[in-house]
Amino acid sequence: MNISRLKALLGATALTIIAAGAAQAGGFSRGTADTDILYEQGNFNLRTSMTVVSPDRKFTVNTSPDGTGYDYSDTYVVPSAAVKFKIFDELSCAGTVSMPYGGGVTYGPGGNGTLFKRDEDFTVMEYGATCAFQYELGKGRISVLGGAFIESVDYNLVGQNGLVTVDLQDQDFGWRAGIAYEIPEIALRAQLMYRSSTNVAAEGTTNGAPVAQGFAELPQSVELKVQSGIAPGWLAYGSIKWTDWSVNERLVLVLNKFAPPGAATRVDTYNWQDGWTVTGGIGHSFSDSIAGTVFATWDRGVSTGWDLHTDTYTIGTGISLKDKIGGELRAGAGVSYLTAGEETQYGGANRAVGNDWAFALSGGYSVKW
Repeated sequence: MNISRLKALLGATALTIIAAGAAQAGGFSRGTADTDILYEQGNFNLRTSMTVVSPDRKFTVNTSPDGTGYDYSDTYVVPSAAVKFKIFDELSCAGTVSMPYGGGVTYGPGGNGTLFKRDEDFTVMEYGATCAFQYELGKGRISVLGGAFIESVDYNLVGQNGLVTVDLQDQDFGWRAGIAYEIPEIALRAQLMYRSSTNVAAEGTTNGAPVAQGFAELPQSVELKVQSGIAPGWLAYGSIKWTDWSVNERLVLVLNKFAPPGAATRVDTYNWQDGWTVTGGIGHSFSDSIAGTVFATWDRGVSTGWDLHTDTYTIGTGISLKDKIGGELRAGAGVSYLTAGEETQYGGANRAVGNDWAFALSGGYSVKW
């Protein structure tokens, strides 16, 4: 196994898995903290990437005033950054910035729902620190990982033809823990990682007055990732991820916390089922400086008839180019097929979507010393 060629491949693999995950429609998932940087060789490593995702989602049935036929899903950008420091041979720590969750829609002139929503979006930024303690075991080594993160939530809503504006912010803390086994000689690694849930109890403004509140829960998740060299210059990899989206039963939005109970409260009902995401791919190193990969992903839809988050199928590719100054340029692209779906819980006011598409482009750069 030519390990020097496989090293170039691993960066492209990590990047394109991020691009694939960002294009998923299951739940509000967008990106993942780049803790894989802890396995990179070097005393100091820096890795950044940016993924642009453009979904094209159209109503085929919609009884709200905004009607049907237009693309209501917003294009969004998913940033990622990670920096790793080797403390000593057995211990490395990394700081990460990521956007694990988010959502954004822009409806037609009539608005949508009881608030006649025109625009609605939220983003969750994660700022984390994770360490890995490694020790030798047989032909390989075991890594024990653990860390904490803070999530920053930002929610914005424009409704009633612009007469109602809501802005909410919140922060919460969480933690992650995992274990991994590696045999570097054959580029084998298996990792199991847990990420905790967090709660949203946001405060903010309605039309500029500090009276608004919002309440929701964001899920815990468990992910198993496996990779291995399978022939000289070839790598196979895969992952399976469970996300506890069933905790997301509803979003409670209080437009005026001083109003009588329920008088200024709006509820978005989700009642989701848990999400499953399965990814598999093959990578090949064409030379010491050029490597590529292809992958496929299935993401199970979380909708149970209250909304339109359906199954998603993604295929994509990526490339890794090492430069002469020790850096690595990576690029990836993914295409997602979003399956049709229909609401079933609202009597004669159910909406529906057809089979649609989403497109993702990703680029990044990494250096190490």
